[in-house]
Amino acid sequence: MTKKQTKKKSASSASLIAENASARHDYHLGDRIEAGLSLDGWEVKSLRARRAQLKEGYVHIDRGEAYLHGVQISPLPTCSEDKPNPTRTRKLLLHKKEINWLAGARDRKGYTLLPLRLYWKNNRAKLEVGLAKGKQKHDKRADKRDRDWGRDKRRLLKNKQA
Repeated sequence: MTKKQTKKKSASSASLIAENASARHDYHLGDRIEAGLSLDGWEVKSLRARRAQLKEGYVHIDRGEAYLHGVQISPLPTCSEDKPNPTRTRKLLLHKKEINWLAGARDRKGYTLLPLRLYWKNNRAKLEVGLAKGKQKHDKRADKRDRDWGRDKRRLLKNKQA
């Protein structure tokens, strides 16, 4: 096949492991970037069993390297390691240019780097990192009001068509 005839990967080829649902509620999400993860063997097996939680995680950049903190990957009961640490710091695999871009964006006022989604892509664990800014209480109320109105509007249109 030539380059023009190659098939593109569908969205179903990337299967979701975990998602940070509270990030959408608590933060205004901006740009996103995909990163690889440096994992131990027991962590890969636990991810295959979908035993990960991103809720309290964040990304920290230190000395030109990106690290993932606070993400919990629970070990399987059959784990061969003596005392695995489920919340250990994990290194993110990014290009230097991407790390510099994230560090510059993070240094802006009020921005943070959050893990949004953890998924498999070509049998490799990938993490979607998002640039986020915290929402105020009135922003959360406005989002809830918009969601409620959208739900009511769909309900009214459905009843009108019937």
